Amino acid sequence: MSAQNPCIAKFRLGHIVATANAVAVLSQDDIMAAIKRHQSGDWGEVPEEDRQENELSLQQGFRLLSAYCSAQGVKFWIITEADRNSTTLLLPEDY
Repeated sequence: MSAQNPCIAKFRLGHIVATANAVAVLSQDDIMAAIKRHQSGDWGEVPEEDRQENELSLQQGFRLLSAYCSAQGVKFWIITEADRNSTTLLLPEDY
């Protein structure tokens, strides 16, 4: 886990949406915790090169991608679009 402060928002999320599949299998607690982590710059379980890309994307205004695992072991992603108008929560198979 990253050392980012989970209380400091680094960017706007815009309109938050989730796929039906993600809503069906993830708990509200998993979703809310991951959204807070994502917005604070804790990118979750992504490779180092994706962490670096996200840091560049914060500065340049590109798309942001985080990957997390629910309490039940379900992997899921959060993607915030480059214009920061929307954030989508989805399972990898929903992409």
